[in-house]
Amino acid sequence: MTAVLIAATALIGGCSAAAEARPFPAGVPWDYQLGGSYPPAEGTGVVVREVSDGPADGVYSICYVNAFQTQPDASSGWLADGLVLTIDGEPLADPDWPDEFLLDTGTEAKRTAIADRTGAVLRECADRGFDAVELDNLDSYVRSEGRLVLDDNRALATALVAAAQRLGLLVGQKNAAEDTAELAGAGFDFAIAEQCVEFGECGEYAAQYGDAVLAVEYPGPTTDACADGDRPSSTVVRDRELSRPGDVGYLFRRC
Repeated sequence: MTAVLIAATALIGGCSAAAEARPFPAGVPWDYQLGGSYPPAEGTGVVVREVSDGPADGVYSICYVNAFQTQPDASSGWLADGLVLTIDGEPLADPDWPDEFLLDTGTEAKRTAIADRTGAVLRECADRGFDAVELDNLDSYVRSEGRLVLDDNRALATALVAAAQRLGLLVGQKNAAEDTAELAGAGFDFAIAEQCVEFGECGEYAAQYGDAVLAVEYPGPTTDACADGDRPSSTVVRDRELSRPGDVGYLFRRC
């Protein structure tokens, strides 16, 4: 890690000694609650939520952090600080999520600034009582039209992982199966994988994280995730909106 990012990491953590993290409960049933929080079903051992929803009582709780793109309701500050990737003066959006802009990880100065701002979210996750964080959109570079590369995102990820762990939070790799080996040095503790059964990627996560893989599958015309013998032990089928019980289209099924 560069000297500048080391300094930013120390600032984010607020102290030189790492707080003690709660061990990750690999292999237990889990739920993905990014569409809104609700009481976990009986037997649920892990829940992922937005920081604003807070952790689930008595359940290992992971805080969602959109670390490489802007949240839809929080783009203005990133744009004002010049930390969004632009092409011909226009901010570059994720084609699948057009209200999210890619953060510009292409220089050390910008990575340091991004790490400092994201550090506030990590601190909030820790202060609210979460046990871990997931860093989303690690693969934003593949949507950057060649402006960013994996090394850029890996450098930022390394700083954020160290900062989170200093706060006593474990850190999950979110997706980016094809980059798992290259990201290993960043220090991730577990993985959250969307549709690894459908895309045949579960083995790539297992090779790095063993049973510490949380897999979520969304219903499709041909895939029965629960029938796949190579799926992670912690696999759940959810509706794509990750909605709440009682909402139209709500789906929650454990494998």
